[in-house]
Amino acid sequence: MAGGGAWLGNVVAQPAAAPAAEGAIGGLSTPPPYAPSGRRPKNRRATWSQQFQASHGWSAGGAGTQSAEVNDKAQFVRGTQAVRVTTNGSGKQSYVRRSGMDAMDLSGKMIRLVFRVDDVTDLAKMVFYLGSGGLKNYFSWTFHSHSKTAANYVQSGEWVTVHLQWADVKSAAGTYTVSADGKPSTTTDFTDMSFAVYDNAAGPVTYRLQAVELIPDTSEAFPKGVVSITFDDSHKSIHDLARPIMDSFGFPGTSYNIADAIGTGNFMTVDQMRSMQNFSGWEMGGHAYANATHTASYPKLTAEQADEDFRKLREWLVSNGFTSEHFAYPHGAFQKTSDGVPVDLIASRHFTTARSIISETIESFAPANPYRLKSLTGITDGTGIGGAPLARLTGEGGQLDRCRESGDWLILCLHKIVEGAPKTSTEIGTAGLTTLMQELADRDIPVVTVEEAMAYYQ
Repeated sequence: MAGGGAWLGNVVAQPAAAPAAEGAIGGLSTPPPYAPSGRRPKNRRATWSQQFQASHGWSAGGAGTQSAEVNDKAQFVRGTQAVRVTTNGSGKQSYVRRSGMDAMDLSGKMIRLVFRVDDVTDLAKMVFYLGSGGLKNYFSWTFHSHSKTAANYVQSGEWVTVHLQWADVKSAAGTYTVSADGKPSTTTDFTDMSFAVYDNAAGPVTYRLQAVELIPDTSEAFPKGVVSITFDDSHKSIHDLARPIMDSFGFPGTSYNIADAIGTGNFMTVDQMRSMQNFSGWEMGGHAYANATHTASYPKLTAEQADEDFRKLREWLVSNGFTSEHFAYPHGAFQKTSDGVPVDLIASRHFTTARSIISETIESFAPANPYRLKSLTGITDGTGIGGAPLARLTGEGGQLDRCRESGDWLILCLHKIVEGAPKTSTEIGTAGLTTLMQELADRDIPVVTVEEAMAYYQ
């Protein structure tokens, strides 16, 4: 595979999601009775691809770089090599870049990155720069900021695929600008690219870059973008308050349900779930089987315990007439189980997608990793209670404007609906939910369930 310039022949692309390992996963060798149907998203073929094979022409550098090998044959997932760089623990920028390439048009395109961080312990953030004039003019995407506590899209020792879309551009320099409503001043004539990594100044980080590619973005299917409105935890208010509001706009939702809670206390009943599915077009997905599992989250369990909860959840959904193969992690947690097995790998035995609450970038078609779907959570019209203010979506240049202008898939995560003023960041008032629906309608952004969205690229 020649590494210099555009390469359009037989692109062997990174799979959209990590495939299930052959044989046992952490000792889980018995196939589940309701395995995913295999309707995984199709891979988007690259229109331009740099795979970092021989004579690729990119260089490593920056004040934060300790050492580099631009033709490293120790770790790779394509061809016979990748680029390896180690930062110096200073917190300064380390990069792999190239300038002066043939001018590129990124209209209707998104950028696909394939990379690996050997150990994320001292990782701070990752940024991609696209520009011209030796990067005197550039747009930048901060596509990963590492958390010491929450689940991270980038984890140690994994080859990771990330999509960068125009909706996620927040910063510009030189002659480039981003308008108040989120539009970049240009999407053409780019000659420079830079993949940058910053450590946390506590120690070095070794990273490897395998591919930088251009692929068609979501706008070919949804020119005005598309939104999925999801609800976690099976609260009764989803049926009583959210459904009537959304019915009035003709919008369906996706409810991620805790099987053990259904029919108890302030949670929905099976009949209410069936009514929403059968008469309002809602999707009934999974969130956990046991309420105790939801409270603890899957990383607190062993792999066998997590797998058993997933199995019982799928059996419960199917036996009650709910055909969704889509799941949301309780608390967004998909880290490794207590005995060291990745929760998202276990989820892949039972479901076709699994949604997180990571919102560093907006989700795309096809998802870079359907077992770590990105979503914006904590949306509220309350004040002084944290979360994501509703205005962050509905204001000029907010997430809805960016979704509409760039044709992205914006997944929203809501929880409880209240009639008065919200008191916590997991609540949104009926007035706020109505405003959100009206803003979607005014922008003519389609609203689809997660299942419907995934069907476009299967």
